[in-house]
Amino acid sequence: MTESKTDSGADRPNAAVIPDGIELLVLDVDGVLTDGGIILDSAGVELKRFCALDGAGIKYFQRVGKTVAILSGRTSEAVTARAAELGVGLVRQGAKVKLPVYREILAELGLDEKQAAVMGDDLPDLPMMRHCGLAIAPANAVRDVRAAAGLVTRAAGGDGAVREAVEAILKAAGLWQQIMRRYVDES
Repeated sequence: MTESKTDSGADRPNAAVIPDGIELLVLDVDGVLTDGGIILDSAGVELKRFCALDGAGIKYFQRVGKTVAILSGRTSEAVTARAAELGVGLVRQGAKVKLPVYREILAELGLDEKQAAVMGDDLPDLPMMRHCGLAIAPANAVRDVRAAAGLVTRAAGGDGAVREAVEAILKAAGLWQQIMRRYVDES
């Protein structure tokens, strides 16, 4: 595995070494795409707050031809709706043991573990994080998960951590300018 030399590291969250060849970003939900809070209304319907910056990051990752998967131990209609809104087709919920489901996703896409980045915040995410090219944790992840991560974002889960991770990956791969061109050239 080679390391990207295209970025000095100054703009990356913790100047981590980000490997080349990341094609898949696997995201946990509670504590990564959300702040980890679970809100139930009086009818027992679950509500979740998602960060627009994270949604933009997911779209940027997809825009350069890469794939995003959502893998959660819980099941929520809010996650299904948000994934559909973002065009994320690989959504696996209710996975109490995540590693076998993660491996199924890799097999479905024909990817090697080294081509995947996994972002998690709690212990059930650790097995996947130990079998990927880049393990990522948001700032508010539990200590053991932060220790296992090659990249720890400055932002907390549900508050731009996914966007920060995507930007770091794309900058390391030399792809961030492709995203920026769309916005800089609109003058």
